[in-house]
Amino acid sequence: MPLSKEQALEMFRSDDLIGIGMEADALRRKLHPDGVVTYIVDRNINYTNYCTEYCTFCAFYRPLKGPKAKEGYILGADTIYEKIRETVELGGTGVLMQGGLHPDLRIEWHEQMLRGIKQRFRIHLHCYSASEIIAIAESSGLTIRDTIVRLRSAGLDSIPGGGAEILDDEVRYKIARLKCLTDDWLDVHRTAHQLGMRTTATMMFGVGERFEHRVNHLERLYRLQEETGGFTAFIPWTFQPAHTALGGRQWDEATAVEYLKTLAISRLYLSNFDNVQSSWVTQGLKVCQLGLRFGGNDVGSVMLEENVVRAAGVSNSTSEEELRRIIRDAGFRPVQRDTLYRTFFLN
Repeated sequence: MPLSKEQALEMFRSDDLIGIGMEADALRRKLHPDGVVTYIVDRNINYTNYCTEYCTFCAFYRPLKGPKAKEGYILGADTIYEKIRETVELGGTGVLMQGGLHPDLRIEWHEQMLRGIKQRFRIHLHCYSASEIIAIAESSGLTIRDTIVRLRSAGLDSIPGGGAEILDDEVRYKIARLKCLTDDWLDVHRTAHQLGMRTTATMMFGVGERFEHRVNHLERLYRLQEETGGFTAFIPWTFQPAHTALGGRQWDEATAVEYLKTLAISRLYLSNFDNVQSSWVTQGLKVCQLGLRFGGNDVGSVMLEENVVRAAGVSNSTSEEELRRIIRDAGFRPVQRDTLYRTFFLN
């Protein structure tokens, strides 16, 4: 049984960080009794730097500047293929591609890109936030369902949870002014699940929301997972204010304590999610390692290339060897997985 909203709010307001962490760790051990913590080797490719609203990956507004501001920069096919070739050679098994909301890239462009990749490489394509899929559908005169069907037929394997931010329209509309509202985001993921496609769920917190907003977010994800069972994992991270327009709002950046508490409460609330990820990209390796005792059973990606969070002023980096070391030192066995959380190696 999940936490009630009242229990979750009480935990958010509590100072008992260790007690909350122990409860989350107990649930993590129940769901993953083998002592394994997973990670993936993949690459993040931004196929365009065009951005017409808050970034679909981490909710900051990044308007283009310079001579290409009007049209936006689009990666050529050869550049994309070369990045993927490097990924495969380095042992990568997947690619996460997102590229903002470019008004001129209709579905035919995306179909051609996906097909070109699949013709050349055996790799999992985890692409397009809900906001991007909505934008592709609108620019192409298609329904969300038909858009996902066509993208899947062209090679799309799964959809990331970017753009969820806080699934409460008071935050999305009044605070962050996001165009993709809560029901829009949920509809994209519900439709994908109904079509048999798996997706991930995320939460980016620290944008002036209240604890009630975070709990509402978790409740909506829990309900959709009960309905469809289509989410593979939940990934929470903190808003990174540096170099972003939203950073000017003077919100207090979330502390490590707040991150660990939110991670633990998320693990407890989302009892119908198999996997919860502890983030090193925004928190650094040491806090990520602690997160493995606060409900996390996955440390995410080695991330051979990561541009969006780096653009927000975060410069954390790591290697596969380093991720395996921090997992072992936390008392777990590191196991490489693929995008759908199937394991590859048990060494």
